Amino acid sequence: MKTNINGYLLLLLLSIASACKVSKDIQAPDMNLPGAYRTATTAADTNSVAKLPWKSFFTDATLQRLIDSAITRNNDLQIAVKNIESARLTLQQAKLGNIPTVGLQVTATVNRPSDNSLNGISLSQFLGSKHIEDYTAAANISWEADIWGRISSRKAEALAQYLQTDEARKAVQTQLIANVSQGYYNLLLLDEQITIAKRNVMLNDSTLRIIRLQYNAGQVTSLAVQQAEAQQLTAARLVPQFEQAIALQENALSILSGKLPDAITRSGRLNDVTLPQNLSAGLPSQLLSQRPDVRSSELAIERANATVGYTKASMYPALTITAQGGVNAFKASNWFNVPASLFGLATGGITQPLFQRRALKTNYELAKVDRERTVIQFRQQVLVAVGEVSDALVRIDKLKQQQQIAAARTQTLEQATRNANMLFKNGLANYLEVITAQSNVLQSELELTSLKKAQLDASIDLYRSLGGGWN
Repeated sequence: MKTNINGYLLLLLLSIASACKVSKDIQAPDMNLPGAYRTATTAADTNSVAKLPWKSFFTDATLQRLIDSAITRNNDLQIAVKNIESARLTLQQAKLGNIPTVGLQVTATVNRPSDNSLNGISLSQFLGSKHIEDYTAAANISWEADIWGRISSRKAEALAQYLQTDEARKAVQTQLIANVSQGYYNLLLLDEQITIAKRNVMLNDSTLRIIRLQYNAGQVTSLAVQQAEAQQLTAARLVPQFEQAIALQENALSILSGKLPDAITRSGRLNDVTLPQNLSAGLPSQLLSQRPDVRSSELAIERANATVGYTKASMYPALTITAQGGVNAFKASNWFNVPASLFGLATGGITQPLFQRRALKTNYELAKVDRERTVIQFRQQVLVAVGEVSDALVRIDKLKQQQQIAAARTQTLEQATRNANMLFKNGLANYLEVITAQSNVLQSELELTSLKKAQLDASIDLYRSLGGGWN
């Protein structure tokens, strides 16, 4: 009875010790984030646009098909998924750390000693045989008591690594969706710009014909013809330039979608694209849970804590309990003669590292330094995230103002071009005024479409920087 009580007390003490850790974890630092972003133009709203599923944010059917294809086929995203599977297998293995290892051993040996050896003489005298046989079938069990939390730290490290790979997959997906959508809108921009360039080429053709007629009539000099031709060539040169950009953008989008370079179909025009108007950024504190790279940095601290715990626990004694039991006989006929052939053995040992202690302590100190580095990286990641959101907000606000001004300027220049052409045909304006007006309206129209694309890019950047796109 006393032996049983001592055994129970030993198990109780081991259980209590296993619940203790030799190192103290540190938490992610409090960043003291403000209640609103610096460049926010409206009152803080907890309903962040990042909570919208990407199909609700991007409503264009053609773009949705492109994004679906990219999510399914993009190689970078597939690598991130494979990393998750690898981390999951590592986590499953780490969860088995507290389970005893069990092995089955079956052996049959025959030993024939020398006749002149002591063993040979003894065999001949006592057993009347020149050899001895040994047959064993046994199960081996080994279990390490997690006294200092070494095994549990390994589990925590594997769990943090698994969660980090999932956050990495989310980060790749959010960036992928942003790249695909910006690339698609860039195609729409190039379509608009090539249309503008071709329209201006036709307008310049009309002006050039009139100037040539005036030249033939002796009303203008050859300089007027040359300047009109130069203006026409300036507009014409833009056409192959935009065609080249379209082909390159289509190739890039195809590769993002995991396909060979090919043409990309699109529906609608750039001016028809609409995104959610109320782009609420939410609260800065929401980035800690919504944005994948910030969450990954926070998990890196948890992983570093586990590494510190493991390296410190490795400096302390390890208690290992082993047991073996089965059947053993020196004759095959008596091998499974139960209970006479049964045997059992149990041992417990404590291992304390001595000569490796300096190396183990160095590993522990390195782990602490690495943990401090992950805390600094977390701070930096939060600052970068808040900065990206603030940048996107100010871009959205100021680009809207620029777009309004550019639209008014373009409208004025278009009217000025029409007036210049009318005056030129009636001999009330010279060719320089017409060429200048056409050049100005070409640049203004191209600038206006670029501002529209920049507004879309800023909205997409806001959605991505807030952590939208992975749900």
